[in-house]
Amino acid sequence: MAAQVRRQYKWFVVDEFQDVSPLQSALLDLWLGGRDELCVVGDPAQTIYSFAGADATYLLDFARHHPGTTSIELVRNYRSTPQVVTAANGLLAGSRSAGVELRSQQQAGPAVRFVGHSDEVAEAAYVADQVAALHRKGTPYAEIAVLFRINAQSESFEDALSDREVPYVVRGAARFFDRPEVREAVVRLRGAARSGEAADEPWLDVVRGVLGGMGWTPTPPTARGQVRDRWESWQALVTQAEELAREQGGDLAAFVADLDRRAAEQHAPAAEGVTLATFHAAKGLEWDAVFCAGVQDGTVPITYADTDATVEEERRLLYVGMTRARRDLTVTWAAARNPGQAARRQPSRFLAPLLPRREQPQPGGRARSKVARCRECSQPLGTAAEKKRGRCAHHPVRYDEALFERLKAWRLERARDDEVPAYVVFTDATLELIAEHRPGDERALRTINGVGPSKIEKYGEDVLALVAQQS
Repeated sequence: MAAQVRRQYKWFVVDEFQDVSPLQSALLDLWLGGRDELCVVGDPAQTIYSFAGADATYLLDFARHHPGTTSIELVRNYRSTPQVVTAANGLLAGSRSAGVELRSQQQAGPAVRFVGHSDEVAEAAYVADQVAALHRKGTPYAEIAVLFRINAQSESFEDALSDREVPYVVRGAARFFDRPEVREAVVRLRGAARSGEAADEPWLDVVRGVLGGMGWTPTPPTARGQVRDRWESWQALVTQAEELAREQGGDLAAFVADLDRRAAEQHAPAAEGVTLATFHAAKGLEWDAVFCAGVQDGTVPITYADTDATVEEERRLLYVGMTRARRDLTVTWAAARNPGQAARRQPSRFLAPLLPRREQPQPGGRARSKVARCRECSQPLGTAAEKKRGRCAHHPVRYDEALFERLKAWRLERARDDEVPAYVVFTDATLELIAEHRPGDERALRTINGVGPSKIEKYGEDVLALVAQQS
């Protein structure tokens, strides 16, 4: 067979050579039969399939294995704007994955946006709103993609896009409720609800037991690929059940009904839709606008990336996602999974060189000052107003707006009486915090940023009376 191939083909050209596996390399050597009539093209910075056996050393060591090789660096990027290319170069700069530094051949475009959110629901809503805005300005849905690390992340974006009647297609995997493991799980849970299995034990335990019979475990598997993807789908169902139990109580029948409702609402038209895909599935594709979502530590890099090599591959995976964008690129993350949860997540460590510059440590290990971070999304705060409020300006209003208006009216009157500017009484940011936290006594009022002892003495009684009023 090898001799036949050698007779039939004189020259071989292999693209994506960074993804060659040992078996493929051995087969290529057999076909060549000691000849050097070979041209390969590859980018070590896009080595993202090591779980399938890909090994970039075949590309990196090519010249050593084939003496006399001519190497040509292809640094011109004809796909993306300078803004996208600069961000991608910065992602790899100084890392073990750094290779050639790309140079854009396109005209300048909009700045790359990095936006944190309080939770995944807010993140998905933001992305869906931005998708709709891009479409209104003329970008076809088919030229927009939302990319994420694992298939299980697609559900929140499917929900948000469906709520806005934005068509979408899921690439590389079925929509969440169309995935075989999810469909089978729902069928089994429906059967358990009808048979009354939940009558003698907590219904959450029944859910865990049904999914456990399919292969779900409380701890994630060490295996990657489809094994991990199935577990993530089942885990998403467990989490949904736990949320329903916590928020509504409910029972197994109510949970199954909730799943059926979610499945029915997610059948948006697929034609000319926004692409939802994992970073892996997006390899080799490109769109005018790309949203790289869920880019927080623990997801990118994924938690089971526990060696330097696997963490570095996660960096390259994000690089692949970012470089899918031709013009518009937005990177988002969520500080918590669900609304109301504590903001414990941080933006991915890979974004450190791309986000607003952090204070540099001084000699002796001391930092010049502490970086103020949003209590919603942990993103560094830029303006003085944001630092005062403790959150980014783009986050939705969470304070009692009626109380805020009462406080502003009182402040204006008090400022006139005292013959001082209104901000001397309280700034808008402080009034927003009061309207958000609604302190019930002097002790609680003292915890508000911008309310000190002198303010308590002058205005505390009035403020507490305003808070106590019914809206």
